[in-house]
Amino acid sequence: MDSIKRYLQFVKPYKWQIIGTLIIGIIKFTIPLLIPVLIKYVIDDIVGAKGLTADEKTSQLLMIMGIMLVLFLLVRPPVEYYRQYFAQWTGNKILYDLRDYLFSHIQRLSFKYYSNTRAGEVISRVINDVEQTKNFVITGLMNLWLDAATIVIALSIMFTMDVSLTLVSLIAFPFYAFSVRYFFGRLRGLTRDRSQALAEVQSHLHERVQGMAVIKSFAVEDYEQKQFQDQNHNFLTKALKQTSWNAKAFAVVNTITDISPLIIIGYAGLQVINGDLTIGTMAAFIAYIDRLYGPLRRLVNSSTTLTQSIASMDRVFEFMDEKYDIDDEPGAVPCENVQGDIQFNNVSFRYETDEERVLRNLNLDIRTGETVALVGMSGGGKSSFVSLIPRFYDVTEGEILLDGTDIRRFQVRSLRDNIGMVLQDNILFSESVKMNIKFGNPEATDEEVIEAAKAANAHDFIMKLPQGYDTRVGERGVKLSGGQKQRVAIARVFLKNPPILILDEATSALDLESEHLIQESLEVLAKDRTTFIVAHRLSTITHADRIIHMEHGEVVEMGTHEDLMKKQGHYYKLFQVQQLDQ
Repeated sequence: MDSIKRYLQFVKPYKWQIIGTLIIGIIKFTIPLLIPVLIKYVIDDIVGAKGLTADEKTSQLLMIMGIMLVLFLLVRPPVEYYRQYFAQWTGNKILYDLRDYLFSHIQRLSFKYYSNTRAGEVISRVINDVEQTKNFVITGLMNLWLDAATIVIALSIMFTMDVSLTLVSLIAFPFYAFSVRYFFGRLRGLTRDRSQALAEVQSHLHERVQGMAVIKSFAVEDYEQKQFQDQNHNFLTKALKQTSWNAKAFAVVNTITDISPLIIIGYAGLQVINGDLTIGTMAAFIAYIDRLYGPLRRLVNSSTTLTQSIASMDRVFEFMDEKYDIDDEPGAVPCENVQGDIQFNNVSFRYETDEERVLRNLNLDIRTGETVALVGMSGGGKSSFVSLIPRFYDVTEGEILLDGTDIRRFQVRSLRDNIGMVLQDNILFSESVKMNIKFGNPEATDEEVIEAAKAANAHDFIMKLPQGYDTRVGERGVKLSGGQKQRVAIARVFLKNPPILILDEATSALDLESEHLIQESLEVLAKDRTTFIVAHRLSTITHADRIIHMEHGEVVEMGTHEDLMKKQGHYYKLFQVQQLDQ
């Protein structure tokens, strides 16, 4: 029950609201418990009273009914409203806090985690599983106790009426408790399996919706329909297993709770026939049967709901326990007043401990304001190289120094605050152009956003959009061309104004006109900054202060464009091949 203990940490700030809701709930459930007492009073003390006239009986009946109407019309409705409102308010506040915590957790997880985990799986845990845990608050911390309190109050009243009849009413309780324990023990595992299967359906669907253009362009709708049916059928199988076991539990437990009232009615009838029980008391007891076994049936439902909630809790905390590959060391300091000197000292790197190294024993010294281009065939380690600088991954061996300090000594966020990145496929969010540019600096004014866009050669095309800077760009910027997306991405780096710049294939997928505009803005952006350029198209990096040719994670050549061309080595051959292609 470790999950429950951990969940209660999120519940703790709202303990007084829960206690208040329970008190209101007890009042709400106690009022209907007066009905059987009313039945006994009306039958035995009014209708069956031999010493009263018809007028006296009528007067007493009207008086007692007036009192009950006041209770049920004036007292119970507001009590019912506030119980429901506070229960839902508390549950939703706890979910808000839990999701808020999880989003913070999501942002701290490393690139390694996301490279091995589907987005739909994460979304399912944050949305579906967290939502299921709300039932623990509503059912486990409120309704369960209210039903238990209803049973205790009902039994207390019943004991004052007739002890032996009350004891008969309790005969089925041990069988009920054993059945609940037996059936709902296994249900938790089955519910977890069902939730996992649902998460897999959601992950598959999320990926296919994002890749619908690929599905349509290759005309593989029938194949994908079959793939989805397989995922959906797996969920159906798991759901039916859970449903079958759940149905068995209900069949057994409800049989017990259905037989018990028959025993009570038979025993009470014998008591009345023998003159040991009044008709009013029998009628009251029969009325209390529903008040007693109604909560018991709800407790069965609650057991199912709680089992599902706890299974979802397990999945939420399993996700919450994912370790941070990249985190601040104890005593980490802010990264401030950055000059931009970067050193690689014997740096090696592998993505997983059982994989080959993608970078091997790199030793480089990059000076402040220097533009360094990384070139070579695909798989040479260029993107891995630049991913180490903002600590998307940590080095396996060696160290990277920034202005003489190991970058692992800096607070991660403050380190990344000093680095601007323009990638080949920059993600834009489905908000306005302005908001996407303001990711570079959320506090920027509209004037600063416009200046950044002008510097990135983006202002002119933005002004031609339907709502200008307020135009929404669609998911992943689908409404913009590749060149337009790149210029928006460059604009947000201009707005960020970092001392270190990383350009990873920033122009490789663009037409010549877009490439010219972007190349122009990138050269302005790179001025007086330490800049790393990863490029396949060598004609775009001839201006670099230093060109590093990498193969299989190692530096095979290094120098200016002119130096490397004179050397007529790897770089020269690659350059010649590209010139011939063009």
